[in-house]
Amino acid sequence: MNPAESPNPKRIGILIAEDHLIARVGISTIVAMQSDMTVVAEALNGTHAVQLHRQFRPDITLMDIRMPGMTGFEAMSSIRSEWPNARFVALSTYGGDEDIRRALQCGAQAYLTKEVLHDELLKAIRAVHAGQTYLPASVAAALAAQFPRADLSVRETEVLRLIVQGLSNKQIAYELRIAEYTVKNHVKNVLNKLGVDDRTQAATSALQRGIIHLS
Repeated sequence: MNPAESPNPKRIGILIAEDHLIARVGISTIVAMQSDMTVVAEALNGTHAVQLHRQFRPDITLMDIRMPGMTGFEAMSSIRSEWPNARFVALSTYGGDEDIRRALQCGAQAYLTKEVLHDELLKAIRAVHAGQTYLPASVAAALAAQFPRADLSVRETEVLRLIVQGLSNKQIAYELRIAEYTVKNHVKNVLNKLGVDDRTQAATSALQRGIIHLS
């Protein structure tokens, strides 16, 4: 789209950042059908989203948080460093509390999972454009659940990622080039911080909450 082709000023100008073609086309189609909205640009990844935001200055960015290269989290933080008032609706396949918290910390005013009905997507866009925060009931419930905050160190996160991959303590020690007893201490700390009893529960919790993502 040529930057000179500015959208109707009465419409909400929307940038869609989504690396999956079918999802991007679906969202674009829903938005384009609204009389008060217009798609100003479509980004294929986080880096592209930052570039297009700089070029088109959308009112709202619909940001997929899991994209190759620069993630949606990183893209939102980068955009907000230039435009502190930039507004985002975060989109994700995942509805874990850690993902939600991180998205909100990075500047998202709304968080939706991708199975959301299109009516709720439109409600979220209009709410955010009006300066409001929008969290569907399921997202609010995930935040309200009494999970202990992860607060893992960088090394503990590395250990947890390898636990999710199914590695033993010995294999983790080899992978990270540390002593096996050090791995055991890290595993103990990870279990305590996640409030779980064993490695299987740790791996399940890490995936469900969005602490670790499988590529």
